[in-house]
Amino acid sequence: MMVSILFDYSFLTVVIGTTVLAIATSMIGTLSVLTKQSLIGDTLGHASYPGVIFSFMIFQSRNPLLLMLGAMFSGYVSYYTVHFIKNHSKHSYVNALALVSSSFFGLGMVLKNFIQGHEAFSKATQAGLQKYLFGQAAFIQADDVTLILTVSSLCIILFLVFYQRYKLFIFDRTFAFINGVPIKFLNHLTTFMMISLIAIGLKVVGAILISSFLIAPAITGILWSKHYHKALIISVCTGVISAFVGTYTSSIVSDLSTGPAIIVVMSLIAITSFLVKLKQSSGKGGKA
Repeated sequence: MMVSILFDYSFLTVVIGTTVLAIATSMIGTLSVLTKQSLIGDTLGHASYPGVIFSFMIFQSRNPLLLMLGAMFSGYVSYYTVHFIKNHSKHSYVNALALVSSSFFGLGMVLKNFIQGHEAFSKATQAGLQKYLFGQAAFIQADDVTLILTVSSLCIILFLVFYQRYKLFIFDRTFAFINGVPIKFLNHLTTFMMISLIAIGLKVVGAILISSFLIAPAITGILWSKHYHKALIISVCTGVISAFVGTYTSSIVSDLSTGPAIIVVMSLIAITSFLVKLKQSSGKGGKA
């Protein structure tokens, strides 16, 4: 039975979707971690949920593309709200992130409760909207996988096209600017890719945990190598392994959600890597 699951259509559908998503988020996640923008991913994840509900309220449809566009719209609004608060008040960037994250997430919950039982939305089925909150990868369908493949592939291609510029952008912005690297464009491109991947990952992992897809593999890669290309490879491998193991484990263990299972695997790899590197550093210090 354990082996037969590997050839099951439902398993293959889920594992393809989660693996491709993990590859893209692992790559883009290295940008957010190395530019010290990790917390913005968490904020965007929480803040994208009201966009899903708002899109449903407008179109009264659970079409994955429409819900993704709603999530992206909400993500962009939250992103610029954070920077508006930071630039026009005495509050720190962290305070702005915390305020926007909790406010937008609360708005999403209010909108979700509002449409439940409301006669204006009674003709449109609301089943499945809850999955965008906590994620339910086991129930993603062919349309969801197609959207994940399309958006993830686009982000991967964009990343590879601008790879050399990103390397300069990450490690020496002054040198990059002198050499004509479009800093503002790369900032906007990174934001676009993060918001896009978060938007398509909501149904898989949920608004609460989606940021871990960006952060955990990237941290693992950076822990094991100081060279960006090697860190990138390790990050992607971590994402792929976590997606497969998490999906497989949730398939053989009843009542185990796929998204959280993947996050647990990612986190265990990251924590183990940290402890191993810490022990290695302690050993070198003791010998010295």
